Amino acid sequence: MEINNQSSVTEFIIMGFPNLEGFHTLLFVLLLLIYLFTIFGNVVIFTVIRSDARLHTPMYFFISILSFLEIWYTAATIPKMLSNLLSKRKSISFIGCLLQTYFFHSLGATECYLLTAMAYDRYLAICNPLRYPAIMTMRICTRMAAGCWICGLLGPVAEIILVSKLPFCGPNEIQHIFCDFPPLLSLACTDTSINVLVDFIINACKILVTFLLILVSYFRIIRAILKIRTSTGRRKAFSTCAAHLTVVLIFFGSILFMYVRLTKSYSLDYDRALAVVYAVLTPFLNPIIYSLRNKDIKTALKRMIQKLKIFTSDAEGANDTN
Repeated sequence: MEINNQSSVTEFIIMGFPNLEGFHTLLFVLLLLIYLFTIFGNVVIFTVIRSDARLHTPMYFFISILSFLEIWYTAATIPKMLSNLLSKRKSISFIGCLLQTYFFHSLGATECYLLTAMAYDRYLAICNPLRYPAIMTMRICTRMAAGCWICGLLGPVAEIILVSKLPFCGPNEIQHIFCDFPPLLSLACTDTSINVLVDFIINACKILVTFLLILVSYFRIIRAILKIRTSTGRRKAFSTCAAHLTVVLIFFGSILFMYVRLTKSYSLDYDRALAVVYAVLTPFLNPIIYSLRNKDIKTALKRMIQKLKIFTSDAEGANDTN
């Protein structure tokens, strides 16, 4: 990726939460706990699904990929946010800012595509159950997951190149909690209408199209569920989709208001609040939603813990014998 920036700015200052200056230590502890739980929860879900043969199905395959994705998605922003909460000089280099923006948006785009693939999987499982095993083979699932990653990683390249060519010759204070396109465009000392238009087109295609596909899938799913005669059958069918639908509504509900707009002017506090939702809270809630509300994962986790106990007791017995 060629970066040809003619600016005099070599670094940016990430302002974070200037109105909460006296609470930075408390925010650091809270954010650290959330981050550690997010990493631990997603690692556990990924490990449980990959190690238990009973969970080697398309639905749980996609959940494991989502958990793996969330680990890196949070790593793109939260460690730097933690560092800034304890540092007096909250600086990031120009290249570092572009890299953070790229990885945050590429991984976020990957999540959009992955959530769409998960909705399609649930649609086939409920609306076309007889053909579902033949259609959603592990080979197809792997290709779909690979396609989500490739499209996601390529998505923000054009936006990054355009931003890298903007001149930044004035203020270097980013009024946000991490590097992102809207606050960067507001600092450029030239007309950025082309950048704003390109951002809008890419985000509209990426976010609105995937969200629309998910809504269509769930419209058909709900219509099929309502046709089930028994209440037990309806409850069981909907329970397999409720967790995914909850994640979709939280994630898309926040990014739609943040990125699909034809302006670079924005409310600072409003955007900071939205950023906390989709960058911190959504990855934090995913392990809770997919583990505490999922009987199969909880059962598999209990089996794994039981195996670890047996292995530990056998190892201790062998040591006592020796």
